[in-house]
Amino acid sequence: QVLLVVSGGGLVQPGGSLRLPCATSGFTLEHHNIGWFRQASGKERAGVPCASRGGVIYYEDSVQGRFTIARDNGRNTAYLQMNSLLHKDTAVYYCAATQRGSVWFQLLRPATYDYWGQGTQVTVSS
Repeated sequence: QVLLVVSGGGLVQPGGSLRLPCATSGFTLEHHNIGWFRQASGKERAGVPCASRGGVIYYEDSVQGRFTIARDNGRNTAYLQMNSLLHKDTAVYYCAATQRGSVWFQLLRPATYDYWGQGTQVTVSS
């Protein structure tokens, strides 16, 4: 059974940091692309940084320099490190995995991904 479990969300003040682990099981993380997505209230789900299994990482412009994606293949866990958080980063955050896709515009599209975690709420507020 394929599972992706995202944790680490919560309430954080503007300028603060959070790290979201995505623990996976039921597939070999090393052989999959990992994507991070977020969905703010009333908006479509959009790609944030996404990491290809080849180690190439693509970042959406609004998070460049603030968010970092990493993975520990031995622990089958991916991570999203978020620094300098802004109000506009408030959303439900999801991790996803797929063996499909090889270029940036594919990896930033939710439809490319086959497996999804349940999402965790991140609220940036003072």
